[in-house]
Amino acid sequence: MQNDIIKVNSRKYDQSIKRSWNCLLVERRDPLLMFVGEFETDVDHADLGFIRRGTVSYEYYWLDRWYNVFRFHEPDGSFRNFYCNVNMPPDFKQGVLDYVDLDIDVLVHADFSYVILDVSEFKVNAVKFDYPADVLLKAELALDEIIRSIEKREFPFDWRKPYR
Repeated sequence: MQNDIIKVNSRKYDQSIKRSWNCLLVERRDPLLMFVGEFETDVDHADLGFIRRGTVSYEYYWLDRWYNVFRFHEPDGSFRNFYCNVNMPPDFKQGVLDYVDLDIDVLVHADFSYVILDVSEFKVNAVKFDYPADVLLKAELALDEIIRSIEKREFPFDWRKPYR
């Protein structure tokens, strides 16, 4: 299965697809899956700014964690930033990775300063979709774990190498 093209679906809590893209599975060390993808078009992102076509995305998904991490590199290979999503643990089967995005994101700059994003969107959707208490708690714990990992420069924030 390694080096296979994988479809990734980021879903809302009601299971509707928010975004989909293809990437390459480069390593699997259960429960960690590591993918690499490339932006096929320019994207003007509200939080990330202008992302050029050819930007490379190293993507880290744990089948047992409530978050994922993206590591972006410019087309010339230089490090751009990290972007983390708080989400329910993904499901991976038959070449498709599905996860429910819970809206809270963390943008991590090259100097490891970070900004927590979309907390208000999370709160709105928690009411709209009636998130159970355990989902609210696990989202909060995931955010705490992301921040601890950033501050301690733990994998994958030990950014010298894209993979262990």
